[in-house]
Amino acid sequence: MAGHKYKGYTNDGKPLKIAFDVDGDDTPRGQMPEEPSVDTPVQHSGVGKGLCFMSFGSGSSGNCAYLGTPRGGILIDAGIREPVKYHRKKKNPERQDVPTLDEALALLEHNGVSRDMVKGVLLTHAHQDHMRCLYPAVNTCHCSVYCTMGVMAQMLQRCRISSRIRDRHVPIFKEIPFRVLDMEITAFETSHDVKSVGFSIEYEGERFVVATDMGIITERAAHYMSRANYLMIECNYDHDMLEQGSYPAHLKARVMGDKGHLDNAVAARFVADHYHDDLRYAFLCHLSKDNNTEEIALSVMRRALEEKGLSVGDGSNAASQNSRDIQICALPRYNASSWYVLA
Repeated sequence: MAGHKYKGYTNDGKPLKIAFDVDGDDTPRGQMPEEPSVDTPVQHSGVGKGLCFMSFGSGSSGNCAYLGTPRGGILIDAGIREPVKYHRKKKNPERQDVPTLDEALALLEHNGVSRDMVKGVLLTHAHQDHMRCLYPAVNTCHCSVYCTMGVMAQMLQRCRISSRIRDRHVPIFKEIPFRVLDMEITAFETSHDVKSVGFSIEYEGERFVVATDMGIITERAAHYMSRANYLMIECNYDHDMLEQGSYPAHLKARVMGDKGHLDNAVAARFVADHYHDDLRYAFLCHLSKDNNTEEIALSVMRRALEEKGLSVGDGSNAASQNSRDIQICALPRYNASSWYVLA
């Protein structure tokens, strides 16, 4: 099969053995980050009794999503467009192909989530398409940014962002759980060309796992991904499209490398091989504009699952789809997704 291979992994149910080492500075990784208050009263906002999810863009132009409970929630990355008042120059060449922060917050408001219910931003890594709007987001929502010390250091060294972002930073440590409201969150390392993590987010026994921007699926990433009830997994490129496309050789090598991005076929094989009865959704994310299409990514994922004898739904909540073994959806590159009430 074309593309990368993931490292074989079987979840044996054994407790994690966590190494106490450092991540970007001399702070032990066994230290728990400070927790925000969980005394916020539950707001009956009509969002349902469990997890709710919406994406506001997924791809190289910008990545941002919301995951929450009736109490409130978090943004996963903040790579969408800044509000106009945050533009550093009047002629700032701001991208026009993803929503603005104001548009994303308006969509949340429409679904019963006020901006004061957004309690933090989980940052996977310091690439512009994931953190372009980070400072406006935490300022507008008066919330914290949760990322490792290594990710914060790279962001301050390499990216155009106010150093005041440190005032909003809550340090987190790989494979040490922390809480935001009633969600327990665990960061795990992913294989990318900067310091990068995925997130396993648990609420009342349900796990939503974010696994994006990775060249290979390592053993530790597979551990968390294989336990998901809802898996947001990168399907960045189609191998043949990339090979035959216009990218220069060095960029093709970067994308296909172990610290690049994930091939449709690799993501599909992982989901098919690690399917379990409690895996309900696979959200395909970070599809390449030049080297992939929604139709191709969904077709490859569907075929891999059907070869395992599974019935596959389209995530539409149509009555004809609800009895399927698993739902698959490709998150839009430039627009907001549907509002998903997951549990």
